[in-house]
Amino acid sequence: MSRMTSSSNGADVGSLNRLLRRMPGIAMLRAYQRAWFSHDVVAGLVLTTVLVPAGLGYAEAARLPAISGLYATVAGIVAYALFGPSRILVLGPDSALAALIASIVLPLAGAHTERLLVLASMLAILSGVFCIAVGVCRLGFVTDLLSKPIRQGYLNGVALTVIISQAPKLLGFDVEGSNLVQEAAGLVHGVLKGQLNGVTCLIGAACLLVIFAFKRWLPAVPGILVAVVGATLAVALFELDRQAGVAVVGNVPQGLPLPSVPLVSLDEVVALLPGAIAIALISLADIAVLSRVFAERHRESVDRDQELVALGAANIVTGLFQGFPVTSSASRTPVAESAGARTQITGIVAALCVSALLIFAPTLLRALPAAALGAVVVAAGLALFEVRDVIRLRRLRRSEFVQSIACFAGVALIGPIQGIFIAVGLALIAFVWRAWRPYDAVLGRVNGRKGYHDISRHPEARTIPGLVLFRWDAPLFFANAEIFREHVQRAIASAVTPAQWVVVAAEPITDIDITAAEVLADMHVRLRERHIELCFAEMKGPVKDLLRQYELFDRLGGETFFPTLGVAVDVYLERHDVEWHDWDDADAEPGRGTADDKKTSAP
Repeated sequence: MSRMTSSSNGADVGSLNRLLRRMPGIAMLRAYQRAWFSHDVVAGLVLTTVLVPAGLGYAEAARLPAISGLYATVAGIVAYALFGPSRILVLGPDSALAALIASIVLPLAGAHTERLLVLASMLAILSGVFCIAVGVCRLGFVTDLLSKPIRQGYLNGVALTVIISQAPKLLGFDVEGSNLVQEAAGLVHGVLKGQLNGVTCLIGAACLLVIFAFKRWLPAVPGILVAVVGATLAVALFELDRQAGVAVVGNVPQGLPLPSVPLVSLDEVVALLPGAIAIALISLADIAVLSRVFAERHRESVDRDQELVALGAANIVTGLFQGFPVTSSASRTPVAESAGARTQITGIVAALCVSALLIFAPTLLRALPAAALGAVVVAAGLALFEVRDVIRLRRLRRSEFVQSIACFAGVALIGPIQGIFIAVGLALIAFVWRAWRPYDAVLGRVNGRKGYHDISRHPEARTIPGLVLFRWDAPLFFANAEIFREHVQRAIASAVTPAQWVVVAAEPITDIDITAAEVLADMHVRLRERHIELCFAEMKGPVKDLLRQYELFDRLGGETFFPTLGVAVDVYLERHDVEWHDWDDADAEPGRGTADDKKTSAP
């Protein structure tokens, strides 16, 4: 009986531990220290001052009802506080996703603007499901498809799109358009036609000035809050909405919505899927980088897969509470950190404050001018630009500079999703091109230098009579196998003396597929007919295992595989009557290599 009880207790403990691993926020409470509470409460209050205007502004940037930004803020923060492994990371609406969300839901909703929020909520749920699937299956490496140049191009394109889309709010008129070109044309047309509202322009310019001034000279004070509160008070006191036609947020629903599944058709779900995956990829890349940065600052480890699960959970909960896709925030997380946040309780306090505003004082938002929200988003958009890094990229690596510019142009001119996939496609093509036509070299000895060196980079290098040392800097696969054969043949033909051995320096070869294996088998036979031995040096164990699996290792001859180039050279010199006295290393015997010579050097 006691054994059964012990077994049952062990199973219960195991289940509890698994639950706590999936809900780090609950696990944190078990080790919570009383001294942290005051820090978390203060940080939560400070964070609230940034969450409200940011949530409202990014919702409008996504062409959604402003109130949905606060719903998404509350739901995303609470869900991440439960499931997120990072103690201070802040999730919520973000300018990096605003243009992408708008580009997805606007065409689907068409003239039915009441469908925008429903579609955006389902978009969040689909994105969340994808994130959880990636995390549970430990497939976080998919974010590697979005290289830094691609992310830079995406952010620059989004920044320009967001700024152009919000500019009319700062100027006091509306612009029709479904893409950047149409919106920019409408913006210019409105300015030329004199549609500007002077008071709105003044409010927008003042808000921008306050935000940037506080960021520059008083970073400890939330300039966004000062600007938004000041603009709201000015509109309310002077009734600028009625007297000067200043657009305001107006009345917002009181309270929080009840959870519900957004009702969309199957066709709409299918249409939303590509956008949901694109949003998930961007969000996964953002949270992977941001969580790693803050974990290193606090000397903590990063559970990459749990981060993805938490991101997915936050998006699903957000979708159920009439929100839209959320991601980690590179602007609000530092606010929480600098305010002294210790744990996820900071987010819970901030969510409670936002909820209290919606429940008890929603009228405070009625006079909030749209120009102030536009200024918040424009300021965030300007902060997204990474011009210096792109210019630096042009100097360092032209191919990745082209990828970044292609992504920027695609996002700005075609759309965020198309821009991302264009850039990813270019990156994959560039990768395949490098593997398809990789660098290769014939190696020789350089007097006074140890090891074997690329003779094209070292014209003074000397080759061993009858021996061709050939290095191939890529995996061998179907696309480059014939190129490999051609380049080996060219190396044989260009040798100073007739070749007797060809030794492939195989350390860079990390894989050999079936097609390449058949090419190697054919090369082995044809070279044998010409009395040339095909050998390999420094081939990795897993690659040898593949050759054994293909039943090729024994056909090539186990004796033709050498642990190092130095050993291969020694065996060749022993078996052939070759005069070789070109060493000038003090420790090397004539015709022999030193221990250091038995290593492949860099080119």
